[in-house]
Amino acid sequence: MRDAEFMQMALTQANLAATVGEVPVGAVVVKNGQVIATGRNASIHGHDPTAHAEIMALREAALLLGNYRLDGCELYVTLEPCAMCSGAMLHARLDRVVYGAADPKTGAAGSVLNLFDNTQLNHQTRVQGGVMAAECAAQLQSFFQEKRADQIQQRRALHPLRDDALRTPDAQFNALPDYPWSPHYVSDLPSLEGLRLHYLAEGPQEAETTYLCLHGNPAWSYLYRKMIPVFLQAGHRVIAPDLIGFGRSDKPKKESVHSFAFHRQTLLELIDRLDLTQVVLVVQDWGGLLGLTLPMSMPTRFRGLLVMNTMLATGETPLSPGFLAWRDYCSRAPGFDIAKLFARSIPHLSATECAAYAAPFPGTGHRAATRAFPTMVPDHHGADGAAISRQAMEFWQTRWKGKTLMAFGLQDPVLGAEKTKQLELAIGGCSTPILLPQSGHFVPEWGEALAHTAVGFFTPD
Repeated sequence: MRDAEFMQMALTQANLAATVGEVPVGAVVVKNGQVIATGRNASIHGHDPTAHAEIMALREAALLLGNYRLDGCELYVTLEPCAMCSGAMLHARLDRVVYGAADPKTGAAGSVLNLFDNTQLNHQTRVQGGVMAAECAAQLQSFFQEKRADQIQQRRALHPLRDDALRTPDAQFNALPDYPWSPHYVSDLPSLEGLRLHYLAEGPQEAETTYLCLHGNPAWSYLYRKMIPVFLQAGHRVIAPDLIGFGRSDKPKKESVHSFAFHRQTLLELIDRLDLTQVVLVVQDWGGLLGLTLPMSMPTRFRGLLVMNTMLATGETPLSPGFLAWRDYCSRAPGFDIAKLFARSIPHLSATECAAYAAPFPGTGHRAATRAFPTMVPDHHGADGAAISRQAMEFWQTRWKGKTLMAFGLQDPVLGAEKTKQLELAIGGCSTPILLPQSGHFVPEWGEALAHTAVGFFTPD
């Protein structure tokens, strides 16, 4: 009964921490059945990484008793102590430690490790967890839910939604498999006119190489989740934007907003805004149609190209039968099931992963881009994007000085071996393409090994 009473006092301290914006953890030190010291988290306002609730309570108790040894004392804390606090408790020679909620990420009293169970230490402190665990956990959960809600409101205030656009609810992106990265947004690029564009930005800004990963239709930055960790583990930086109309970016309601020129200009402005240098351009599908036209406009920023199942659409050669069949299918079934498309294209995907590809598109109003993009591929000499693609062709053939790694999935019904050969011939100095017999159109889904190859290939000599 007394354990619950003292834990309630610790919860009161945790609540005081929450009122000033600190993570709500509270502690009390008890001696002879009386509370002699209290503590609550103060790391944020004190700019002090050691100012955990337990440490604050230990300091106060030690001053009161005039001794850093706290023999005969017990400490109650609302959250399982971390390694730092556990070490301090053992050093203070507490008789007993009682905690509320377990901490599966940093808990050092049994969750991640158990310092109190080490018999080699010269003092043994008894530990008991789970006292009022539900109440302690609920307080923490409520605090972080409010913080997340505040962050969402702040983001919305920074990037108000245009009347002619939709924004996929954040809840659609909760707990997506293998996609743990935090969102970044920009809405003040000139071409955006207030639309909010999302991008991933991971790894150090001063990294030796930046991998710029561009997706196609109907994918989004989720496409690169198997390659991004490889680039990051090698110490590189990754930027992976969602084109307007896809992923976490805003989705204009009208298909007419989408054009080759608009999306290309947005990418150029984003690269300039982020001041990307030493870039390896990673492209697939529409990521290539657009992305392959970028380096000629800012050649000093790029030093490498990783190209997968895409093409340059110059309007001078007929589109492949596979692509024409895809475009015809999209016109007949503009609301096609995206999850089923990925399930058919990539047999090894789980149902949860397929659903993640469809997550940005909860309603037909969010699908303007997926309806518009098949018709945007330049198919004649004067089409939007055809002239700039012809200029890009000349750049890759005569002026490109960087390294190129090409990989093609041979099970691709849209872009087959013929398009592979055309693109190989179009890029000067292109190494022999890596042919992936089992891979389909969405090569990055088979891309972990390819990413390892790319890291070695693009490492400066």
